[in-house]
Amino acid sequence: MPRGIPNAKRDDTGFRYTTFHVPLVPNPKHVSSTYLKSETQTLWYRKNQAKGKGAETAEDGPSDGRVVARKDTPSTTEPRPIYRNCIIRPGGKSEKDSGLSFDPPQNGDEYDVTPASSDPFDTKLAIITVSLRDRMRFYKLRVTPNAAAIASTFNEQFKPEIITSDPKQIQWLDNVEQADVVVGDEALRIGNPEDSGYRVRWPIHAANFNARDYASMQLLLSDTETLIEHTLRDKLDINRQDYKNFSVALVIPDLYNRPYVRELVQLLLVTMGFKQLCAQQESLAATYGAGMSNACVVDIGSKITTISCVDEGLVLPDTRLALNMGGDDVTEFLYVLLQQIKFPYRDADLNRSYDWAVLEDLKTRLCTLAESDVALNLYDFIVRRPHAQTEKYGLRAYDEVILAPMCLFEPRVIDFDSKTQGLKPLSPNVTEEIIGHQTENVAMAIDQPEGGGEKGPSEVIDVDEEKPPILDFALAPPPQSPPVEAPVKAIDVPFEASKLPLDVAIFNSARAAGGDDKIRKYLQAVLVIGGTALIPGMAHALESRLQAIATPLVPNMEKVQIIPPPKEVDPRVLSWKGAAVLGKMESVSELWISPSDWDMFGMRALKERCYYL
Repeated sequence: MPRGIPNAKRDDTGFRYTTFHVPLVPNPKHVSSTYLKSETQTLWYRKNQAKGKGAETAEDGPSDGRVVARKDTPSTTEPRPIYRNCIIRPGGKSEKDSGLSFDPPQNGDEYDVTPASSDPFDTKLAIITVSLRDRMRFYKLRVTPNAAAIASTFNEQFKPEIITSDPKQIQWLDNVEQADVVVGDEALRIGNPEDSGYRVRWPIHAANFNARDYASMQLLLSDTETLIEHTLRDKLDINRQDYKNFSVALVIPDLYNRPYVRELVQLLLVTMGFKQLCAQQESLAATYGAGMSNACVVDIGSKITTISCVDEGLVLPDTRLALNMGGDDVTEFLYVLLQQIKFPYRDADLNRSYDWAVLEDLKTRLCTLAESDVALNLYDFIVRRPHAQTEKYGLRAYDEVILAPMCLFEPRVIDFDSKTQGLKPLSPNVTEEIIGHQTENVAMAIDQPEGGGEKGPSEVIDVDEEKPPILDFALAPPPQSPPVEAPVKAIDVPFEASKLPLDVAIFNSARAAGGDDKIRKYLQAVLVIGGTALIPGMAHALESRLQAIATPLVPNMEKVQIIPPPKEVDPRVLSWKGAAVLGKMESVSELWISPSDWDMFGMRALKERCYYL
C-alpha cells in the first residue's frame, strides 16, 4: 500500500446504511416495450386515423372580412355587409366640397405650383402636386396648361344621357321587409336600407372587429357567424350539419389582436363545430401562395396596409408594420379631387352604397401611378340608382387620376384622427397564461393619471419602536414640495407609426430585419399584394421611390425589385391561396387544433401548435 494512505477500517457488522431497495440495472436484451418507438403511437397518427372522409378544407380569411372555402373548387369571395332590422341610425357626415383650384404659373415655369388659398388642405394638395411635377420634370413630361379650367368647363356643362335598355340593370330589392337578415350581394342590392328599416353593419373592419357599429361582442359574433353560414350554404353548398367534416385554415393579420384571434377560434371550433383549425399569418400565407421563402410582403388592402418580412417560413416580429390607410382612402380622395373640377354627377354621396360603387369603378378604370398616363382625357361612367333610369355621364380629368393614389406616398391629406373616433373595446385583453407571452395591457401602460384624480400612496416613514416618541412641536417644518407639473400625454406609438408614407414604411420594415445585407435582401424581393396593388404603375412607383431612399443610406445597394404575384392568381386572394397550399402539406398535421384541444388548453394550444405566432 502506498505511503500516506491510511488503512481502511473494515465494517464488521455488514449492515446497510439504508433500507431502500435499489433495483438492478435492467438488461437491454430483455426489454420488449415499443412505447413511442413508432409513428403509430403518436397523437397525430391517431387523429389521422379518425379523420375518415373529412379531406375537404374550409378556409376563413377574416383579415378583410371575406370567406373562402375549398372543395376542389375556385375561391369564392363574399361582400361583408349585413343588413338587419333595427332602429334607423343617422348617416355620417358628407364629404367637404372645398372647390379648390390652382392658378396658372406667373413666372413661365410650367412645373410651378401655387396654392389658390391659405386653406390647410390647399397647402397639402399643393405639396403633393409639387411632388408630381418634380417627377414629370425628371421624366421630361410636359404639363398641359389650364387643364383644370378646361376640365371644369366641360364637366359643368355636361348633361347625362338616359339609357333605356341597360343590359346590366341591377334588380333592386324592394320587398325585403319579411327578411330579418340580408347578407352579401343581396344586401348591396337594397337601394335605401334606412327606408326599409335596415342598417348596414360590417363585422370586420381593418383586420379587426368593428368596434364602431356594434354595442356588444355577442351581436358582432352573431353577424360574423351569419355571414360565414350564408356564404358556405349559398356559394359552396355546405350546410351546417356538414361542418364537422371540414377543416379551417384561419388567416390572421401579422399584427394580430389576441382577443380577435381567440373569439374567432372559439366561434369556428365551438359555436360552429368545425373539425379542426390551423391559424396562419397573412404574410407567411402570401409567400406560400407565391412560391417564395424570403420576401418583404406588402398587403395594400381597402382599410389598412400591412408590411412584414418573411425569412425562411417565419415572420420576423420586429419588421411588422400596419399603416392606417388603403384603397378606400384613394376612393375618397379621388371624390374630393373630382369635385374640384365640377364632377358631373352632382348628387353623389359616398354614404350610399350605389354611389360608392360608382367611385370604386372610376378608381379601378381611371387611377394610375404612371406619370406618362397623365393627360387631359375623356372618360365615361354609368350611374345605376334604385327607382331611376340608368344614366351615362362623361368626365374630363387631368392629374386627378394620379394624385388620388399618390396619397399612399403623401398621407398628409388623410385625416387619421377621424378614423379613431367612435372606437371602443369590445372585449378585454386575453389574460390566459401563455408560455412566451406577456399580458398585453397596452392601454394600462399608456394611460396616465390626470389632475383631480385619486391621490397616490402617502410617504412611508420608518419608526423605531425602541426610541421614545418625538413631540409634534419638536419636528422641523417639512420642506416645501416643488410645484407639480401637468402630466404629459403619452404618445401612441402604433398610431403615429401608422401615418408613415408607404415607401418609408417598407424601408423601415426591411431595416428592422438586421444589417445592410438584410436590407438589400428584402428590398430585392418586395411582394405587393392586395386589391390596391392592381393600380397600374404601382410597381414602378414603389421601385423608384425605394431606390431613392435606399441608395444614399445602404452601401452597395443594388436595384430594388418589386415581384408581382403569379399571373394565374388574383393578388386579392393570394394569402388564401397560400393557406390552401398549407392545408395540403404534410407538415400541417402537427398544426391542427381540435375542439377538444381548444377546450382543454385554450390559447395555449394555439401557441404551442402554431409556434410562429
